[in-house]
Amino acid sequence: MQRLSQSPTDPSFVQNPYPFYARTRATGPLIWWEEYGMPCATTHEAVNAVLRDRRFGREQPEEFRRPIPEHLKPFYAVEAHSMLELEPPRHSRLRSLVLRAFTSRRIAGLRDGIESLCHELIDAFPDGEFDLLDAFARPLPVTVIARLLGVPEEMGAKLLNWSNDMVKMYMAGRSREDEDAAVAATEGFVAFMRGYVDQRRKEPRDDLITSLIAAEEDGERLSTDELITTCILLLNAGHEATVHTLGNGVKAMLENGVLPEGNAEALVEEIMRYDPPLHMFARYAYEEIELYGHVFQRGDEIGLLLGSVGHDEHVNDTPEVFDPSRAAATHLAFGAGLHFCVGAPLARMELQIALPILFQRCPGLRLAGVPRYADIYHFHGLERLMVTR
Repeated sequence: MQRLSQSPTDPSFVQNPYPFYARTRATGPLIWWEEYGMPCATTHEAVNAVLRDRRFGREQPEEFRRPIPEHLKPFYAVEAHSMLELEPPRHSRLRSLVLRAFTSRRIAGLRDGIESLCHELIDAFPDGEFDLLDAFARPLPVTVIARLLGVPEEMGAKLLNWSNDMVKMYMAGRSREDEDAAVAATEGFVAFMRGYVDQRRKEPRDDLITSLIAAEEDGERLSTDELITTCILLLNAGHEATVHTLGNGVKAMLENGVLPEGNAEALVEEIMRYDPPLHMFARYAYEEIELYGHVFQRGDEIGLLLGSVGHDEHVNDTPEVFDPSRAAATHLAFGAGLHFCVGAPLARMELQIALPILFQRCPGLRLAGVPRYADIYHFHGLERLMVTR
């Protein structure tokens, strides 16, 4: 296993990480990323194998956990109930209860509202140059999540700020200021959701919060803390990824002269392959495991380069070409195995609706400047997307 060095905050990497990923794949299915101090899986085969291997998981074995700094305890008190960070049996219980409420029928019921919302946002586009992220990509998913949960849409800006501050905890090179902002956002979000959950217990409605309260399996229900964390997870994970995918997708389409003609499903899958919103996730080894010639010991961490997978030449022909007409865009943008993204059907539906409507309503849409990616690794998304129509 070769050792490679690449700062995740280096400006050239932030703007285009794919040459580094090509170097990693050329080196082998596993490389040692010096800046992270751990092995990373680079290919589709390797990343997919680890995601599906139950000998690896999201929870760090207890004997290796360090004490949580006092100033971060409120944040990790919420994370302690997140199914994204848990393994069976707690993960199985939480996911099963959430899926009882987060049904395909409930998701499908959002379709007409998403279409109307797209038109409303486009109707409000300003004349001249404007940031498509602020005007379209950000308000769309946060409003959809607010409607899904049943919280007031006018809370969208506040929810957006809380989400943006909380996800800074997962970004490379975070500062104490970022940590303090994340904790403040967590406390504000929890206080709001606790009041809202209490209200829904007294006054049930046809929304996801009420359904999560009512969800039951074998006599088990979500505790209030679990319910609050689940709502926060649905917003943070669903919103953040969809914003980045919309922005990255429109950028790719405009730069390559691609219009959403015909198969919207294939277009969305190609966007997720070509320029996904999440580029790295990690797992811990739960026992001694030999993988691609490297022996992992219990507690060892491995990075999974999700951003590299879609550009693996062994699963996608001409991967550097943005081509929505390709037969099958192979990617792992939603993960795989036990932790496959619960919100994937909603995210796909939003994107499949939003992109065709945007280009139908704005056939002359074009870039009004060079798009720049934000320094937010292990996420990958634009800081702004200036356009004219």
